[in-house]
Amino acid sequence: MPIDWTEDLGASHGWRLRKGRLDGRPVFGKHGAVSPLFTSEAAGLRWLGPIAASVVSSDEDGLVLEWIDTERPTRAAAERFGRELARTHLRGADAFGAPWPGFIADLPMSNEPAADWPSFYATRRVLPFVRQARLAASDVRLIERAVARFPELSGPAEPPARIHGDLWSGNVLWSGGRAVLIDPAAHGGHRETDLAMLALFGAPYLDVVLGAYREEAPPADGWRERVPLHQLHPLLVHVCLYGDAYRDALMAAVSRLLKL
Repeated sequence: MPIDWTEDLGASHGWRLRKGRLDGRPVFGKHGAVSPLFTSEAAGLRWLGPIAASVVSSDEDGLVLEWIDTERPTRAAAERFGRELARTHLRGADAFGAPWPGFIADLPMSNEPAADWPSFYATRRVLPFVRQARLAASDVRLIERAVARFPELSGPAEPPARIHGDLWSGNVLWSGGRAVLIDPAAHGGHRETDLAMLALFGAPYLDVVLGAYREEAPPADGWRERVPLHQLHPLLVHVCLYGDAYRDALMAAVSRLLKL
């Protein structure tokens, strides 16, 4: 049965966003230029499981998801989210990387597996975006100094976690007393990446989310000091997308890392 698109919801990163009905139920659609982004996003949502929005259909022309009626978050929903996020991470991954192509917003990135997380993070996430960000040579040198220290700054080695990969607060919808995740850059990664992303732009009831997470799966000692490490990639992405407005935040994170 074809979808009856009833409402135009505007645009994001060049995609048209729409609400429609399929077989009597409301759905959400994202369409734009033909791209593997849509099937990649669908694969990530399915892989994340119950914590993520349900995929109705996907192909290289677009993505259709269940419609989510949103509500204001509560402390109880935040606590549930912290526990469900921890359980999702603990489900693990086969490797640092993923078998589908990676995207964050509309920017492609490699999900080719790497032997360990510091090398994956350096070669698949940070350095490619340094090359795209058009930073001053002095900034690049400082970032490269930080990258060289990733093995010592990353904390105790952990197995690959099943992470969302772009878990800022805008990708967490609150509905039915729980959190529902959308727009993932899902891959096998370091679980502290998701925690650092939640903190980057501020998530509601973050202390409650983190408290419940720690009860379910305590992060390794020193995880709070490693937050700027995990924020390097999203800040670089923002420099690539939006320019110098995010340069100072990026270099502040680099400075904090180099002082560790």
